[in-house]
Amino acid sequence: MSEGPCEAVVIGVSAGAVDALSMLLPSLPANYSRPVVVVVHLPPDKKSIMVELFRSMCAVLVREAEDKEPLAAGTVYFAPPDYHVLVERDRRLSLSSEEPVHFSRPAIDVTFESAAESFGPALVGVILTGASSDGALGLKAVVAAGGRAIVQDPATAVMSAMPRAALDACPGAAVLSLAAIAVHLHELGGPR
Repeated sequence: MSEGPCEAVVIGVSAGAVDALSMLLPSLPANYSRPVVVVVHLPPDKKSIMVELFRSMCAVLVREAEDKEPLAAGTVYFAPPDYHVLVERDRRLSLSSEEPVHFSRPAIDVTFESAAESFGPALVGVILTGASSDGALGLKAVVAAGGRAIVQDPATAVMSAMPRAALDACPGAAVLSLAAIAVHLHELGGPR
């Protein structure tokens, strides 16, 4: 795994999201020096509880992504229900209601591909548990742009389909347990 500078982290997760993210996000310190964008497959017609849930257990700021919002260090942004989240070249977030991708809106691929264009080799993409192939092409775009790919060990995932699809697309990705991913993300947030 390349160890170049990291300026942002994107995380994609679906089935089993709460348990997986509960291992990762609370480990980030209040002075974490990177923005983190999280895409969870959510039902389009219900309010997400993700922000409320993780805000109470995290030292970093946790918020729902808003259109045209600039990315800020030490903040975790969750994609809102029924919107794709894109990272623009000026490193602002934008929300889109374009067609679902892999039957999902928000879709992981959309966020990862746009973040790869914006951050190039300074991006770290993480795929966790899930039951679809969403995120595989996005992680491939991260790698193609020179960024780093991390995939939860499928043997430890609640649903292994998404990590397996990501590894098929990115066979050189680092395969780590949730505990090891938490340590790695913590280390990435050191001084800029």
